Amino acid sequence: MCEEEVKLLGAWGSPFSWRVEVALKMKGVEYEYIDEDLMNRPKSSLLLEYNPIYKKVPVLIHDGKPIAESLVILEYIDETWNDRTALLLPQDPCDRAVARFWAKFMDDKCAPALWRSCRREGTERENAIEEACALLNVLEAELRDKQKRFFGGDTIGFVDIAGNFIGYWIGVIQEVAGVRLLTPDKFPLLCKWCYDFQNFPIVKENLPPREQLFAFFKARLEKKRKTFSPAA
Repeated sequence: MCEEEVKLLGAWGSPFSWRVEVALKMKGVEYEYIDEDLMNRPKSSLLLEYNPIYKKVPVLIHDGKPIAESLVILEYIDETWNDRTALLLPQDPCDRAVARFWAKFMDDKCAPALWRSCRREGTERENAIEEACALLNVLEAELRDKQKRFFGGDTIGFVDIAGNFIGYWIGVIQEVAGVRLLTPDKFPLLCKWCYDFQNFPIVKENLPPREQLFAFFKARLEKKRKTFSPAA
C-alpha cells in the first residue's frame, strides 16, 4: 500500500495556517509544509493552482486533492484520520453543530472586530473596541456557563483551535498597536483560557515565538495598517 501524500500550503505567522498545523500534529499525520509569503505579489503558482478562487492559505493537499479554508480543513482532518486518539469535534451531532457555531462566531464576528480595534485610529478604533468587547463578553459568558477549562471541555478541541487568534495572536497584535482590550479585570475567564490554551503541551510546543511574531506584525501594521488582513 502506497503511503498517502499530505502537503500544507501555509504562511508563517498566520493563525489560520497554524490551526491546520496543530491539528495535523494532534492527529500524528506526517506532512510536508510549504511556506507562502503573505506579502508576495503575485501569489505563487502553486497557491493559484490549488486555491484559484480565494488565493489564500491555508490549503491542505491530500493525495493531490486540495482542501481550502481553515475550518473546512479542520473538519476534513478530523473525519479523514478519525481512527486517531485525538478527536477535534464532539461525536454527538448536536454538540458538533454547537462547536461549528462558536468557531464561525469567532471567525466571522470576533476576529474582524479585534483586527479593527488594532488597525484603526480615533473614533473608528473606539467603535471597534466597543464592538470587540461586546463580542468577547459573549465568549466570557459561554466559558462561565460551561464551567470547563476549555471550550471543548477538559481538553482542547475544534473551538479552542479555531479560537487561536484570540488565544495567542491578538495579545501580540494588541501590544504592537498599543491597545489593551483583552485584560484579566475585564475578561478573567477568557484570559485564563488563553493562559491554559498557550500552555497546553502540543500548543505550547508549536506556537510561533512571541518576539518573532511581534516583529512580524509590527512590520506589517506599520507598512499597511489599514489594508492588511491575515489569510483565512
